[in-house]
Amino acid sequence: MRRLKILHTVELYWPSVGGSQEVVKQISEHLARRGHSVTVATRRLEGRAATHRNGVQIEEFSVSGNAVRGFQGEVERYQKFLIDGDFDIMMNYAAQQWATDLAFPLLDRLLYRKVMAPCGFSGLSSPLYAEYFRQMPGIMRLYDHLVFHSYTYRDIGFAKEHGLSNYTIIPNGASEEEFEHVDPTFRERYGIPESVPLILTVGSHTGLKGHNIVIEAFRRARIGKSVLIIIGNTLGRKGCLRDCERRALLVNLVSLGRKRVMLLDPPRQEVIAAYQAADLFVFASNLECSPIVLFEAMASKTPFISVACGNAWEIVKWTEGGIVLPGETVKEGLVKANPASVARAIEDLIDSPEERARLAAAGYSAWKERFTWEKIALRYERLYQELVQGRAAKNL
Repeated sequence: MRRLKILHTVELYWPSVGGSQEVVKQISEHLARRGHSVTVATRRLEGRAATHRNGVQIEEFSVSGNAVRGFQGEVERYQKFLIDGDFDIMMNYAAQQWATDLAFPLLDRLLYRKVMAPCGFSGLSSPLYAEYFRQMPGIMRLYDHLVFHSYTYRDIGFAKEHGLSNYTIIPNGASEEEFEHVDPTFRERYGIPESVPLILTVGSHTGLKGHNIVIEAFRRARIGKSVLIIIGNTLGRKGCLRDCERRALLVNLVSLGRKRVMLLDPPRQEVIAAYQAADLFVFASNLECSPIVLFEAMASKTPFISVACGNAWEIVKWTEGGIVLPGETVKEGLVKANPASVARAIEDLIDSPEERARLAAAGYSAWKERFTWEKIALRYERLYQELVQGRAAKNL
């Protein structure tokens, strides 16, 4: 196996938390463990304690924006870094942000192999991005290869519509290393008896993760005394946090203590413990590509209910680890769930421990077999090796 010099670019990276950050961190660290030289180019963050972590070199740039909103900061320095870089291969992770968009005008000048993982094309339906996506087919052809997380989502649909075939499907996953250790004390720490149903949702308070739908569905669900935990980055108290606090207080007051909504922003170990303690994971996000939280629910042996955001239907088809509810597509491709439907699904699964156990076992088995980050990283490695060696990459 050839030792590769790999560059991953992503808007944000550790210690920032989010889907893109997690994918790039997991792939980068696993490839570094396998002996490759891995560099991540990303935004400079004040809270980053080191620029070398778990074998990965972090190159920081004070840049923000994208090709539509405009760029701010060290644009020339970043582009010079790409031009001068001594790499075998580069992957730009997620379009519509500076770390990918600033590479577009340089693609025909970069001497190493180039891969883009579009990560959903969230702005595809937005009039603001019409010109951006008019140019996108030509840009995508300048890449040696494309990586999609789904066979059916809109980014791969866009590629097929424009006759592109140089792509591979590599799904997301969850970490075996993180989820192999079980912490049985979560409920005790938060005063939640084992007999009380515990519902969990995880997602930053951006206003797009469907927290309002989950709270309303929980309020309506006829499941007796129960607890809903919402875990999300507070984002400096921006986004939907204040609205979530208001809704949670109303549920807590109106139910006279029979139902409790808790908003948490704990360390990662506590997030994993919450997954493992939950009876049911509920996800009502408005906008996703391939939601990692569903894989994490399966890794924790927790069945899930998800609205049909991103490729949730596909994840259920692959794993049978949960159920998906149809959602209404509203402006610019956003998906909105019906809280009454979510409430009924919660009732059905809480009332059926046998069905929850079946979904949990199926999801865990599928995750363990195919969707650990360890196995996903091997697929990226194989793709990179094929591209660098000049072989036609196969759709894995």
